Amino acid sequence: MSFQRALVTGGAGFIGSHLVERLLEQGLSVTVLDDLSVGRREHLPTEARLVVGNVCDPDAVRQVVDGADVVFHLAAHVSIRASMQGFLHDAQVNVMGTVNVLDACARAGTVRKFICASSMGVYADAPSAEPISEEHPTRPASPYGVGKLASERYVQLVSREAGFESVCLRFFNTYGPRQSYTPYVGVATIFVRRLLAGQRPVIFGDGEQCRDFVNVQDIAQANLLAMQHDGVDGEVFNVGTGRGTTVNRLATMLCARLAPGLKPSYLPAHAGELRYSVASIAKARRVLGYEPEGDLERDLDAVIGWCKEQR
Repeated sequence: MSFQRALVTGGAGFIGSHLVERLLEQGLSVTVLDDLSVGRREHLPTEARLVVGNVCDPDAVRQVVDGADVVFHLAAHVSIRASMQGFLHDAQVNVMGTVNVLDACARAGTVRKFICASSMGVYADAPSAEPISEEHPTRPASPYGVGKLASERYVQLVSREAGFESVCLRFFNTYGPRQSYTPYVGVATIFVRRLLAGQRPVIFGDGEQCRDFVNVQDIAQANLLAMQHDGVDGEVFNVGTGRGTTVNRLATMLCARLAPGLKPSYLPAHAGELRYSVASIAKARRVLGYEPEGDLERDLDAVIGWCKEQR
């Protein structure tokens, strides 16, 4: 299945802007819907058409969906910790925003494939750092995870009834250049920013929580593969590396680069955070041909370089 006109919601953001670049390289025309609350206009190539608007605004969504034949829905309020404190806002953006985009796609009649960004947050905590498959129990520990799981169900149901294909991609901990700094999201970027300011990294809990850190370029590649492959309608895929790294190990790597001798400080763990979250990517490898190329220890230099530029 080939496509000509893509819509990327949240396309001026961290993951979205990298995906937009890759879509343009593939020869598609690309429209971006982004309210620029986190995304940045300067992240986008000039060839992309930017419409400033919110996925919760039905009129804005209908305007950009018109004529698109493939839709990548990345716009979201991304924060497990913040969702615990503001679950109403989280649901309005992540659930109703998704429903708005789906409704516009169903009405437009031009969309043939819908690719939705989901999250590792849909899963129950794992008993160990062993990689978990898509069959792992979906018992979210946070409102963010609940919203992402609800969005997956809406995508699968509405797309089937409306007659377009859909794929949901469960992203694990994404890192790389262009990740906006917030106190809640992107532990690598948070640690780098603190170390560059001469401050100790702050770890919530004992630091032995294990994460699957995946390069943003691998996330973009998984989206392209989901678009290009036939026979994946209704499927869900983990997108990670299959390798776990503790938060303590990440802090050690960054302190060694930026502030040798500086040690992290520790605060109590936050509610809603998973202890173990490492992806099995066997299904994505087998079905999509997905093969991550990122290497956390090597690629941290790019994160550091980006953060230095932003200072």
